[in-house]
Amino acid sequence: MSRPTQLDLIPRILSAINRAHLDSFESILTLSNADISRITGLSLSEVQTLKTKVAENVVGVTSMTALDLHQGKGDLMQICKLSTGCAQIDEALRGGILSRGITEITGESASGKTQLCLQLALTVQLPQANGGLQGGVAYICTEDAFPSKRLQQMTQGFMKVHRQTMGSDYRPGNKIFIEHVADYDMLLTCVNLRLPLLFASTCVRLIIVDSVTAVFRGEYAGHEIYKRSKHLSSLVSQLLALGSQHNIPVVCINQVSSSMNKTGRQLIPALGLAWSNMIMTRIMLSRTNQTIALHDSGIDGRIEATVRQLEVIFAPHLTNVTVPYIIDRDGIKGIT
Repeated sequence: MSRPTQLDLIPRILSAINRAHLDSFESILTLSNADISRITGLSLSEVQTLKTKVAENVVGVTSMTALDLHQGKGDLMQICKLSTGCAQIDEALRGGILSRGITEITGESASGKTQLCLQLALTVQLPQANGGLQGGVAYICTEDAFPSKRLQQMTQGFMKVHRQTMGSDYRPGNKIFIEHVADYDMLLTCVNLRLPLLFASTCVRLIIVDSVTAVFRGEYAGHEIYKRSKHLSSLVSQLLALGSQHNIPVVCINQVSSSMNKTGRQLIPALGLAWSNMIMTRIMLSRTNQTIALHDSGIDGRIEATVRQLEVIFAPHLTNVTVPYIIDRDGIKGIT
């Protein structure tokens, strides 16, 4: 519906707003109840009924119970989960990455942040029955060049496992849409203009920003904290709007800084409290001093793999949990 007179209301209210020339939803929602009552002759209770009906039509979301939301019912509130491609990590995340809010993947250098994002870029292409979302990924690079050689290596392992599901001729790289940006202005242009065009032309079911830190860490002087916070807010608002509109996960990589305290080294995610308050889920990756022996069919004997760990720092639907994992030629694999 595009006009107030088409709403499901009693004839008296429809006639009153027609006589008062209240011919747009905006005009009704911006006027006070008293003003509408004065120019239409409707009672205050009738005006409230009118406004409620207009608001429901504009928002377009029907009411749901907490049980409906928990069970994933409702067309507009259906929550999707994207598998990480690792059973142990999926178990810790209760099914994978949610299509709600922004999921931050943070951690020290060489902890596997980009590796995990590449794995998500592959699993998102799987059918929903296999943990994917049956679509492509918009992968925004802000630091180094996209790791295409590593992706090809991981793709080989991905296709070994999912060849029967995807088909022997399937090319996962065709569904990974890469954008390189160098600064905040380019990033905002990409998110505001280029991504909507991409969504209009193809099926994209995941957004990855690798990393959000690069365009904010060195671009602002010490006295420009307010400006940085404002720019962060603009970026997050548009990412959240795209994620909500298309019901898809949004994943952002963040770097860390290191500080020493009485208990040892502490890793602190970059961008401060302003950023932390804008994200829904924070996942921390880190390296340990442990190694395990792996057998590699391409190499005689065994090789050593560093044990890393994934920790859920905060999320409204998850408890704090830690999962050890290793990285091999096929990607990230949890260990027990």
